[in-house]
Amino acid sequence: MVITDFLERNARLYGSDPALVELNPSQERDSAVTWREASLIEGAENGAPYRRELSWADFDRRANRFANLLLSRGLEREQKVGILMMNCLEWLPVYFGILKAGGVAVPLNFRYSAEEIRYCLELADVEALVFGPEFISRMDAIAQELPKVKMMFFPGKGGPSYTEDFLKLTGFCSSSAPPIELKETDYAAIYFSSGTTGFPKAILHDHLSLRASCETEQNHHGQTREDVFLCIPPLYHTGAKMHWFGSLLSASRAVLLRGVKPEWILRAVTEEKCTIVWLLVPWAQDLLDAIESGKVDMGHYLLEQWRLMHIGAQPVPPSLIQRWKKHFPHHQYDTNYGLSESTGPGCVHLGVENIHKVGAIGKPGYHWEARIVDEQGRDTPRGEVGELIVHGPGVMLCYYKNPEATAEVLKDGWLYTGDMARMDEDGFIYLVDRKKDVIISGGENLYPVQIEDFLRRSDKVKDAAVIGLPDARLGEIAAAVIELKEDVSCTEDEIMAFCRELPRYKRPRKIIFEQVPRNPTGKIEKPLLRERYCHGSLVEAQIRN
Repeated sequence: MVITDFLERNARLYGSDPALVELNPSQERDSAVTWREASLIEGAENGAPYRRELSWADFDRRANRFANLLLSRGLEREQKVGILMMNCLEWLPVYFGILKAGGVAVPLNFRYSAEEIRYCLELADVEALVFGPEFISRMDAIAQELPKVKMMFFPGKGGPSYTEDFLKLTGFCSSSAPPIELKETDYAAIYFSSGTTGFPKAILHDHLSLRASCETEQNHHGQTREDVFLCIPPLYHTGAKMHWFGSLLSASRAVLLRGVKPEWILRAVTEEKCTIVWLLVPWAQDLLDAIESGKVDMGHYLLEQWRLMHIGAQPVPPSLIQRWKKHFPHHQYDTNYGLSESTGPGCVHLGVENIHKVGAIGKPGYHWEARIVDEQGRDTPRGEVGELIVHGPGVMLCYYKNPEATAEVLKDGWLYTGDMARMDEDGFIYLVDRKKDVIISGGENLYPVQIEDFLRRSDKVKDAAVIGLPDARLGEIAAAVIELKEDVSCTEDEIMAFCRELPRYKRPRKIIFEQVPRNPTGKIEKPLLRERYCHGSLVEAQIRN
């Protein structure tokens, strides 16, 4: 069984039921339309309607039509088709259309620059591309530099001259499933690494990986037909899509919210009766700050049906969850750990029954194994720090066209995550830090995540990032980038005084007040911070030396 079978089953059994809802909270609330009443380009030209809805039957028909369009243009099995669109109702039908045609879906980060888009399209051997109106200027800059891309599609009228309107074209295509037999071992998707440790790598997955992620997510969070999942993160990322896979498996409705303001999140939960919400740490912090400052009034919202809040994509400060439970004591809470190399979230997860272990990322997920190993690949004793490695049905096939990088992380079927972790006496795993982020200061290993978690306990600190700066005497010192809460003032001396509770060797030696940069999935962009601050520090260190 492959993942497209689930869509076809849902269309057959629950065809008229809503599958997807798109909310555009910046628009007027009274504008609500179905798929047939509005296209994406109408939203681009006239202001997207507040609400659009797509049934399971229409979802499947649209996917079939796009698949048949690709086949009519000569797409061959396992050829690559890129997707460069913001979250919208068109996104998932395009994705599933690529799969149904036997192609390989290649989602692209919507924050990529024109040059990064060009690089990724070339790396993944993309032969067809679908992109939305938000990317016209970036595509204009590189359209003539993409010799491999033979087809470019645009959702509606008004696209550049080198594109075709796929919404119009698919209207002439059959809505029946194409006669393509898919196997679990067929290539299915290429995702790109987040780039937090360098330029993105292309991660290749087969259909087995995608199906396994459906089963893992549904097993962990128990989605039923009655659940409604609020999806806020970008669909190009494995985190958002693989959490939505639980809705696909249970044939339940999902809401794509285009915006992250706290009042928009609460309004969406209220209006759409959402039961499950996946948040990134910054969004959860913003929501709590808005509640505690009085900027949002909880009395204006109906939230009783909201049963589960879960977080992933980055280490979760225990203090954040303690704050959350004060305001939402009835919520189940879960955290999920994963990588794009492991088909997104779930290879390790906490479990809603283990909230007493907040701070841990949990135990191996459904059908997964996990170990903590030393530099020689030997299991470390409980409590000692080593590298987390995982094994399961969602491990990538390889880094596409990069056998050297593949060999570094895939060994005997185990995926070496690059994350340093420890396991307690009960078998729960705690992230310590990225292997490449560990700071060695005066011979001592400093794990930035531990220091960041401590700094976020301050009433004045909204966010924190710790990086290593070169130092002539100690090799490296810890520098803390501090983002203060709104309308709060604080000095370096106050931060240093707060850090006296830390062991001396763990205390930051330098304080920088600035916004903490995070990528769309919530991960701190430490390469950007190192590029910004390390050069000057290196010069200073050389002078002192």
